[in-house]
Amino acid sequence: MSMITGLTRGGEAYIPAFVVDLNQADCIGCGRCFKVCPRDVFDLIEREDVDGLDAAVDYDEEDDDDGFSDDTAMVMSLVDAMDCIGCGACARICPKGCFTHAPQSAVA
Repeated sequence: MSMITGLTRGGEAYIPAFVVDLNQADCIGCGRCFKVCPRDVFDLIEREDVDGLDAAVDYDEEDDDDGFSDDTAMVMSLVDAMDCIGCGACARICPKGCFTHAPQSAVA
């Protein structure tokens, strides 16, 4: 089965990797992925609205250098993974490496 492919401006073929998972347990809710995503793939939600996550997560002081307050108790959520274009900007900007990407088979 063939994978979805794209072309660069220079005409080179590439295989985009689409977001398939977001590890909310590691997410600090900084919103960086939300800001760089060119599509409506993500949304910030209250950490307490996610089953299995503790709203009162105590982050290490070493992790507080991102300029965001941990008091907000927010976490990123995948709203529409099917709108992902496979650019990978979210994974490159995420300070915690919360994203998993994979190529997708072409639909006939």
